[in-house]
Amino acid sequence: MKKYLAEMVGTMVLVLMGCGVAVSLGCDPVNNIPAVVGTALAFGLAVVAMAYTIGGISGCHINPAITLGCFLTKRISAKDCAMYMIFQVIGAFIGSAILFLLVGNVGGMEGTGANDLQEGVNTWGGLLAEIFFTCVFVLVVLGATAKTNGATNNFAGLAIGLSLVLVHLVCIRYTGTSVNPARSIAPAVFQGGTALLNLWIFIVGPFVGAALAAIIWKIVEPKEEK
Repeated sequence: MKKYLAEMVGTMVLVLMGCGVAVSLGCDPVNNIPAVVGTALAFGLAVVAMAYTIGGISGCHINPAITLGCFLTKRISAKDCAMYMIFQVIGAFIGSAILFLLVGNVGGMEGTGANDLQEGVNTWGGLLAEIFFTCVFVLVVLGATAKTNGATNNFAGLAIGLSLVLVHLVCIRYTGTSVNPARSIAPAVFQGGTALLNLWIFIVGPFVGAALAAIIWKIVEPKEEK
């Protein structure tokens, strides 16, 4: 149970800090580039912080897409896969609820940092973005944490956090960057509107991307520890 609770706490922190910065800075990929950079850094730093806080307890997935990738590469059981995802979503709802309460008491602020298609981006473009960038992100996670890949896992938290910053810098313009179904589900429920209507994109896309990453990693994974 401790590892499930760790996933809940980690995902709560990720959503509260990442989405919180997006709302606080007024992240707008067209008109507020500094806020885009700040939001990208917030998500990446949250992952780094949690990796070195709960990584030894649960592995710090804090993302159902990562959990799926680990399951498909036979790193966790089906039971752990399901329980991780459940507690990640619970943690995301806690983080979103806290942010919703805070925003409701501050004038001039609104929303919960929910993902949505950005200006000029159609459904197909948003789905492809989530598939491609989740694939890259999960592939980094699988490679950086692999026991067969030398000493790279000693710096896994830093590598994963920095890759998430990079993914956000590229993908925010298309979808606000999800690559994490839990991070999208909870804020969309609180925010409603088109964010809720388009939520399926941020569930299907990351899961497809994670499956692709698992396939790629199985192809390139070293068979013996270096």
